[in-house]
Amino acid sequence: MKDPLIKRLPRELRKDLGKYLVIFLLLTFSIGFVSGYLVAETSMMAAYQEGFTKYHIEDGHFTTVARLNKTAIKNIEAYGVTIYDLSYVEQPLTNGSTMRIFPPRTEVDLPCVMEGRLPDAAGEIAIDRMYADNNNLAIGDTLTAEAGGASSKEAARTWTITGLVALSDYSALFGDNNDSMFDALKFGVGLVSGDDFAAFSRNDVVTNYAWLNQPTENEDPSLSLTKEVRALTEKASIDYTAEEKQLIQQFSDDFLTALCKETKLESYVPRHLSQAITFTGADLGNDRGMMEILLYVIIAIIAFVFAVTISNTIAEESAVIGTLRASGYTKRELLKHYMTMPVIVTLFSALVGNILGYTYFKYVCVAMYYGSYSLPTYTTIWSGEAFILTTVIPVAMMFVITYVLLRRKLSLSPLRFLRGELTRSRRSRALYLSPKLPFMTRFSLRVLLQNTGSYLVIFTGILFANLLLLFGMGLPAVLDNYQEQVETNLLADNQVLLQIPLSALNEDRKLESVVNMALFESGVETSEPTAEKFSVFSLESTPKGGRADSVLVYGIEPDSRYIHETFDSDSVVISSSFADKYQIGAGDEITLTEPYDDGVYTLTVTGIYDYIGGITVFMDRTAANRFFDEEDDYFCGYFSENPITDIDASYIGSTITLEDLTKISRQLDISMGEMMGMVNIFAVVIFLILLYLLTKLIIEKNAVPISLTKILGYRDGEINKLYLLPTTFAVLVSLIVTLPIEKVALSVLFRLLMVRRMSGWIPLDIDFSIYVKMFLIGSAAYFAVAALETRRIKKVRMDEALKMRE
Repeated sequence: MKDPLIKRLPRELRKDLGKYLVIFLLLTFSIGFVSGYLVAETSMMAAYQEGFTKYHIEDGHFTTVARLNKTAIKNIEAYGVTIYDLSYVEQPLTNGSTMRIFPPRTEVDLPCVMEGRLPDAAGEIAIDRMYADNNNLAIGDTLTAEAGGASSKEAARTWTITGLVALSDYSALFGDNNDSMFDALKFGVGLVSGDDFAAFSRNDVVTNYAWLNQPTENEDPSLSLTKEVRALTEKASIDYTAEEKQLIQQFSDDFLTALCKETKLESYVPRHLSQAITFTGADLGNDRGMMEILLYVIIAIIAFVFAVTISNTIAEESAVIGTLRASGYTKRELLKHYMTMPVIVTLFSALVGNILGYTYFKYVCVAMYYGSYSLPTYTTIWSGEAFILTTVIPVAMMFVITYVLLRRKLSLSPLRFLRGELTRSRRSRALYLSPKLPFMTRFSLRVLLQNTGSYLVIFTGILFANLLLLFGMGLPAVLDNYQEQVETNLLADNQVLLQIPLSALNEDRKLESVVNMALFESGVETSEPTAEKFSVFSLESTPKGGRADSVLVYGIEPDSRYIHETFDSDSVVISSSFADKYQIGAGDEITLTEPYDDGVYTLTVTGIYDYIGGITVFMDRTAANRFFDEEDDYFCGYFSENPITDIDASYIGSTITLEDLTKISRQLDISMGEMMGMVNIFAVVIFLILLYLLTKLIIEKNAVPISLTKILGYRDGEINKLYLLPTTFAVLVSLIVTLPIEKVALSVLFRLLMVRRMSGWIPLDIDFSIYVKMFLIGSAAYFAVAALETRRIKKVRMDEALKMRE
């Protein structure tokens, strides 16, 4: 026999259509966004990994002083690699950025044409799609070189953009592999026609070669890679085991030695150390856990809203339930009935949300990825995992939470339902309120106490919504504040890092002679009066479950004019960024490692230096040199107030300026700025929906008392004060009380974001004005809801009280 209670479901839906509609919308958009993210993440990761074979991504590249001749190429390819010419020109542009221009690519590191076409004539260029977006460039626009172009002898050149591309070896736009963060605003890559590239001055062309680990006709079986190493370098994954890393590094070292025998090198970057290739793969998917938590918190809150709603419905229909139980209906049948609507709404929301996830929201999330990385085109991949995470688990959560909360409620005897005794314990006496309090105040307090459960859910919802709002409003302010702090917190206006040119190394990767060493030492001396020598050693941190940071260990002069700290042979001072990120204090030990090597160094921290520009360690220069087995007078860089201009460019590895230190915050602002706007909107929507549902619930629960007050002659304005004033008080108090909780919670989440995703550290310094704005936004949202509820109170009829049987 068909269950007659089913007929009540359509009536219940019509009666509370507004409530179920807003719950449906909240669940649908939450599930849709998370589903879209998971689909986009899975599809983009697949596109990234497939690109290694589809676009023939290099296994590494190197630059040389002069072009390789056929004999040198043949000898190099004997090691089981194929060499490809990928020379380029660095071209400063009039918009303040730099364009790295390549000739057409047909064999390795192939481009993916996202829009338009590749250039086929002089004066045309195809540029990176992300660089174009960040600089508001489109097909048909022009790029103009600075006066003089790459060479002072070259006339200014102009190119018309014919296409937007993604170069497979530049999924993250690192102009320098030593940078801590890529910069897709100031650096871009592009392709011109062969004839156009040939028109560049030979002096401006950087002779760059890529290699692939694949068999060649010139391969010498006694020198070639083992099958094991070749299989590893063909893997798209960057998650190698320690043994695999050691094997790859051993080949890289051996191959570098082989290259030094054949040519003079300027730089050498194997693929596993190329940030332009590997950074994207390491970062993709890191937001998955946060998105899943976001969804499940929303499901849990909505489940509690359902539970409170149904609990109130049970209280209203207690006599009907008692009659049904006395007529033979079991607790399980009633439990099934009251759980049906929440589960149906959740299931329907999940199905519609997944449809939206695979259509609209997928494109929103893909746009977020394209806003951060220069990824190729992708193919949407159906994700069974996404279906489980966004459909099966939410429905199961709704089922379990409502079941647990309602099972105990419906386990009472039929007689107690008929009497309206719905609590297991003896009813406690009402809290005494002094008669000295005004009547309106006492009445409002009674309303507040009677709806404690609903107000607790409101508090939880405000806590969650405001946390999202704080993240969305606070992050842009944090990034702006960081850029301002870095400007006043520089170690020096200029930091010049020196290097021994690879072109000066012999086959053992050492300087060829004592004469060359003397020439190098004399060539790196400067007459700049503000210059101060330092030594520096690059290591990596050893985080637990996070991303390793590049750590610079500085050897500082004892009486440094730039680092205002007293150093002796035992001093190990770390930057405040290092201390904050890894929660390290004086007396703690830090362990640093050499990347792709087995070198491990343990140091005991003696102090913290106020410097937020990097994860750094400061030591006495002589002590640092001895610790790393260098001569006492060894140095490899200068601090300086003024630019150093009297050192040959071939001896300068890199120059660190303010712009370099703010790359991380600038790129985060570009990558996440649009997302933060969406987070703000989402937070306000959740806030409005929860307040609407729970305020509506409180009004409906008190429909009979409101009717009685109308019979007694109270005006609508007075009734609004009686029933909305407690809610107003609860909301405003919740807005204030949750602020310090949210600050602590955001500190934890922000630390996880920085430790797991980012190198470096940005202090979480949120201005007080952000909290004021959040309070005002929350208050405005509540009063908008309260305005709707005043209409609901006005619609309560006087005859509601006449329906009472007692």
